[in-house]
Amino acid sequence: MSNAKKVRVRFAPSPTGGLHLGGVRTVLFNYLFAKQQGGDFILRIEDTDQSRFVPGAEEYITETLRWCGLNPDESPAQGGPFAPYRQSERKAGYLQYAEQLVQQGNAYYAFDTPQELEDMRNNYKTAENPSPQYNHALRSKMRNSVSLGEEATRELLANGTPYVIRIKMPENETVHLTDMIRGEVSFQTSQVDDKVLLKADGMPTYHLAVVVDDYLMQITHAFRGEEWLPSAPVHVLVWRYLFGEENMPQWAHLPLILKPDGNGKLSKRDGDRLGFPVFAMNWTDPRSNEFTQGFRERGFLPEAFVNMLAVLGWNDGSEQELFTLDELVQKFSMDRVHKGGAKFNYEKAKWFNQEWIKKLPVAAYQPLVKDILQQADINIADDALLTKVLELVKDRCTLLTDFVQQAGFFFKQPETIDTAAIKPKWDDKKQLFFVELIRAYELDASWEHDELEKIFKEIAAAHQIKPGDLMMPLRVMLVGGKFGPGVFDIAVLIGRDNTIRRIKHTLQLLQQA
Repeated sequence: MSNAKKVRVRFAPSPTGGLHLGGVRTVLFNYLFAKQQGGDFILRIEDTDQSRFVPGAEEYITETLRWCGLNPDESPAQGGPFAPYRQSERKAGYLQYAEQLVQQGNAYYAFDTPQELEDMRNNYKTAENPSPQYNHALRSKMRNSVSLGEEATRELLANGTPYVIRIKMPENETVHLTDMIRGEVSFQTSQVDDKVLLKADGMPTYHLAVVVDDYLMQITHAFRGEEWLPSAPVHVLVWRYLFGEENMPQWAHLPLILKPDGNGKLSKRDGDRLGFPVFAMNWTDPRSNEFTQGFRERGFLPEAFVNMLAVLGWNDGSEQELFTLDELVQKFSMDRVHKGGAKFNYEKAKWFNQEWIKKLPVAAYQPLVKDILQQADINIADDALLTKVLELVKDRCTLLTDFVQQAGFFFKQPETIDTAAIKPKWDDKKQLFFVELIRAYELDASWEHDELEKIFKEIAAAHQIKPGDLMMPLRVMLVGGKFGPGVFDIAVLIGRDNTIRRIKHTLQLLQQA
């Protein structure tokens, strides 16, 4: 492939459900490579399997890419010079290529019924071959244009007998592929079955459509998950037979994202079992009504989500872990993508989020936090106050949802007060201290941090109580529990009236107890 060609990469998902984080990482690696090379990133929807089509899935994919900031240059939503970008809308064009393969002797018509295929799997089962495949060894025993001959085939076609078109895999050939991550990979054709290229409904399978579309859309590099590696020899041969291998994109098969214990590919079930999301965003399957929570709704920032995915199976050779999208574009290279799978670690994912909450200016996520607080019935009337609060508590938050607990009490009196934390060491002396503190705070003109602290310590000294023994009760009174930033910072921000009201309220609760 000539280097002069503009780099064009594509992400080509099937609209069958929510987008797994492995899928988003494939998007990310495609995007980073394209942007670094000054190329184009294309979103193409591979919806040729109509039986698996799920309403809403395509919109979900588009929204996920938008949330992550990985926007395509061409897509079904925005169009482009190689439209249409949905394979179902390109259906008419695939038949000619499938027919061309038949004419060349590289593919054939197969008329087998579902029952005949079932019988094949049962009748040719042996101890050495427990799951027989439709391949070079069995094709002569099945109902297809290779075994039936030209005349019988013509008759069946004339009668409108349903058929599929299968690739005729050569016997005992070695197919080679240069993978950008794995280097030279070779396959023995005898071990690959005669895959269906065109289905009875006239729709292509992935094996035909991916090659035809990559050719017509001038794709220069094809990056996909390593689970597609066993299909690669079929695709290489379809390229060879239709368009010439010299026009084939450069391939890279990305490593899997593994379960936290490293045994096998990470699945949605693992997330359900271990309590973390595996989809980018919330997804409800319209067929089963099954709901799955996503990273976005769990409280992840897109910057952290993208950063975390980038270093799952790639590093830049340094100790650096935090990368902006622009830095990733500059530093990314396929030769530093690992061959082996990368274990997913949810604790590490949360660490990335915590670091990004600290790193970003609060203005970057203030609207998101405001929405989360309002969903928790905490109304924000003062955006300037919210900014101050977020600055004060952001280092205590791992997820955006943590702001409900860490910031909510600034805007709404706590619904419950953890009096159980105060009671064991509560006595009349402390009761009197807080009664006097209320009086002093009512008279204080400045309502500034240092002045509030000074008054607090002076009254504590007068009552001969260590300030440390009074700080925790004051915190619980203002916040509802043993958490939050400095108590005097809290008092300044919630204001005099709220501070005094909350102390009085807790004193009443303690007297009732």
